[in-house]
Amino acid sequence: MTLSHCIILASLLLCIGVYGLLTRRQAVAMLLSVELMANSANILFASFGHFHGGASGQVFVLFALALTVAEVAVGLALIMLLYRRYGDTVLDLASEARQ
Repeated sequence: MTLSHCIILASLLLCIGVYGLLTRRQAVAMLLSVELMANSANILFASFGHFHGGASGQVFVLFALALTVAEVAVGLALIMLLYRRYGDTVLDLASEARQ
């Protein structure tokens, strides 16, 4: 696998994530789309680190994975609160939560 194959794979994952983020209304689907975009960035970091001979890309991926795990934990907690309050996970209901 060459660097251009990794870039193409990452850009495809990013496009799928952006499409999912723009077209979905459910909070879980939007969270999954954001995770796809984060994984595409991780693929790019790891592949650039691998093909340019340094370990800094892989180290950066480990830190990015730790951040995405924290993001998922907070996101799922918010989704659970939204479901508990309104009985659905549509994000249009979250704007009503301010009142």
